[in-house]
Amino acid sequence: MTSPGSTPLPATGPTGPAQVAATVRPGPAAPPTAGGPPAFMAAPVLPRPPSVIARRWPGPSGAARPMVLAALAAAAVVGASVLTMVRPGLGWLVAALAGAAALGAAGVVRSGTSSPAAGRTEPTEPGAEPEAATGAATARPGATGAPGRVAQVAWAATTVTLVAVGTVRAAGWLFVLCLLAAAVTGTLAVTGGRSPLGMLVAATLPPAATVRALPWAVRGVRDNRPAGSGIGFGRIVTSLAMSAVLLTLFGLLFSSADAVFANLVGGLLPDISPAGVIGWLLRLLLIGGGLLGGAYLVSRPPDLEGLRPAPSRPAHRLEWTLPLVLLDALFAVFVLVQLTVLFGGAGHVLRTAGLTYAQYARGGFWQLLAVTALTLLVIAIAARRAPKATRADRLLVRVLLGTLAALSLVIVASALYRMQVYADAYGATRLRLVVSTVELWLGLLFILVGVAVVRLRADWLPRLVVGTAVLALLGLAVLNPDRLIADRNVDRYLETGRLDVSYLSGLSADAVPALGRLPEPMRSCALGEIANELPRDGFWATNLGRERARRVLATIPVSASVTDCPGLRGW
Repeated sequence: MTSPGSTPLPATGPTGPAQVAATVRPGPAAPPTAGGPPAFMAAPVLPRPPSVIARRWPGPSGAARPMVLAALAAAAVVGASVLTMVRPGLGWLVAALAGAAALGAAGVVRSGTSSPAAGRTEPTEPGAEPEAATGAATARPGATGAPGRVAQVAWAATTVTLVAVGTVRAAGWLFVLCLLAAAVTGTLAVTGGRSPLGMLVAATLPPAATVRALPWAVRGVRDNRPAGSGIGFGRIVTSLAMSAVLLTLFGLLFSSADAVFANLVGGLLPDISPAGVIGWLLRLLLIGGGLLGGAYLVSRPPDLEGLRPAPSRPAHRLEWTLPLVLLDALFAVFVLVQLTVLFGGAGHVLRTAGLTYAQYARGGFWQLLAVTALTLLVIAIAARRAPKATRADRLLVRVLLGTLAALSLVIVASALYRMQVYADAYGATRLRLVVSTVELWLGLLFILVGVAVVRLRADWLPRLVVGTAVLALLGLAVLNPDRLIADRNVDRYLETGRLDVSYLSGLSADAVPALGRLPEPMRSCALGEIANELPRDGFWATNLGRERARRVLATIPVSASVTDCPGLRGW
């Protein structure tokens, strides 16, 4: 006899292995028998793991490798030294490359060896299973397989590309959007999330990984030494610190001795004022903590592919067919009305009693944008709940959802047309350009959703949703949005004589080549404020957009005495 929760001794005879398997592998409870024990007593009650994440993400066993810690420390020092907080520039790209190289080193070390303490298992969390016992290092989907690694490398390259926008474009608002997108792609690069739920859980892991990585790093500093070298992590850091101090000291002395040398290396030397040192230390802590958490995730990626919602009960055919048929009919009526608008052109707006461009475009665009987003949600829910057991069910799913996706494309086109009408009437702005880009992206999503509906498979769709959003943002950066806005407004001014000078003067230096086409005094009104806020950059703040603007301003006259600057307010 054994008490519940205990493991009995293996029985001898032909039934022994089966009895052991029944005690260690819980399964569905057997139905109760007459006069027998209740069903819940058929198998012992096993302790429940403390959390799903702790079970699927036990963390790396052993201690961190000194090579990895040294690479992380060097990347953190480089990042803290080259980042420019006032305006984006070359330093951000260098910091991103250094961080990617350090995390790549952690990935290479993880791929080459399973643990620095071979043959030893150290669970790091209560309820976590040892690596050697579970085989998690080799059986985790998406964590160590070749497709998963390729995807992670692609996300890492995308992250560096997004950060590189700050070196090419001077528009600060665009760089902020790229940094937000880089945070998402960087998280996917170190976690490898692929399913929708896995991607959502991956967003919560980096802060927790930084905290969980501290004992891992401490063990690496305390215990690990490269084989046969006798050099620990502390000595590596000491050597790097001494090198930095010597370079800074002698660099300052040489700079004070020669003006040419000072101009050459002035932007490379760190700010040693009290405020500069405090800022450098804060950046070092933030960057170092982020890289340490990333290396922890790369060294032992969590199993996010197992985090999938439980299969839902398929709805009855009538439960989802009737609402979709009615919704398709409503969309069809709206699309017929929109087709008359699209083919009627701008004259339709002017002929409608009491309807102006602003009322037509602004009164409908945001509603159509909301309809587009809600339609994607409806399609996702219907595709999940609709039965697909028979050929008739699958055909019905393809017809109803495919029709809804196709009609939604016309609604996207209508929303884009409304924004085009409004921009032609009042000029282009950043907001109008961004929302038009979002609508184009949503249109692409409807095409992808249509493909998924036809194939009745959408496991590839979540990654493409994020990937196409990033590509849309990078495409916007390639178009150079501030210059595109300035070009359109200048062309409109040359045709109609209407221009919002106050808005154009608030654009970034990217717009200078386009604004240089304006005649005086409009040119000086538009370029005066930009020229005043365009000081010479340091080396790490080097930006191609600002450098191009300085060259243009050096060739065209900008009068500082112009004070009467007419303008026409838009949006």
